[in-house]
Amino acid sequence: MTSSAPCRLARVRPLSPVAADEHFFVANDAPDFGSAAGRSWTVVDSPFPGSRANANSPARPGWEAGAAVDQDSFTFLAPSVPANVLGMAHNTGQPGRDLPPQAFHKAATSVIGPGDAIELSSTVGYVDPEAELTVVVGRTVRGLTLETARSAVLGFTIGNDVSARDLQKSDDLWISAKSQDTFTPAGPWIVTGLDDADLSIGIIHNGTELKAASSADLGWKVDEILVYLTSFMTLHAGDLVLTGFPAECARIQPGDTVVCRVEGIGELTNPVKAASWEETAA
Repeated sequence: MTSSAPCRLARVRPLSPVAADEHFFVANDAPDFGSAAGRSWTVVDSPFPGSRANANSPARPGWEAGAAVDQDSFTFLAPSVPANVLGMAHNTGQPGRDLPPQAFHKAATSVIGPGDAIELSSTVGYVDPEAELTVVVGRTVRGLTLETARSAVLGFTIGNDVSARDLQKSDDLWISAKSQDTFTPAGPWIVTGLDDADLSIGIIHNGTELKAASSADLGWKVDEILVYLTSFMTLHAGDLVLTGFPAECARIQPGDTVVCRVEGIGELTNPVKAASWEETAA
């Protein structure tokens, strides 16, 4: 767990004029996210020093560091541009802990932001969303220990580990099941200083709230996951680590809306649509 007061960090794009490749980082320390203070953000330097992918765009008028910007003036993006996106397999409860920890890679190109559409091809089959407490790595790290693991955590966001179940059965490595375009929504922001020991995790599917669970139900906990991952690879600033899904899910199809909820962070909402590349090909 962490001890400092929670603060939100977000990667955003100004609405007017819109520049497709532009992004800035903003911060907010208001405890009530929906209050007037919670909607007034301050432009800050990138929280990922040394990461070119996560550097602020050149300042535009009104978007210099220290400037105040209202939430109505920007759109939220995925909270970082990761080099690596990793998830944990079979990580629920004691049954998960009884197995060795095992990770899988999700393509960094599968990451989308709040409000972006999850796109399903006509042949993908049965697809589930998975709401997950997601670690945002704050610095380059390798060989972490239980004593040092927490120092690598910038904060937490919400990740949706969209999973094609039929493809999981036919693809032992889960690449086709987990790494399709748009299969990793993340956001809407990073919360620092969050006690992650017992946070409610759940999904709202087309307005219906499904059975929730808790981060306490994860087999392997955050520090242990980071020790495991950095025993064989380097993690970089901005990387995302999805920790596992202990709650109830329901099949998603084009036309649906899925909301992933994690206590202390908020909600990540994404519509579901038919794959645009199929429409283009047709």
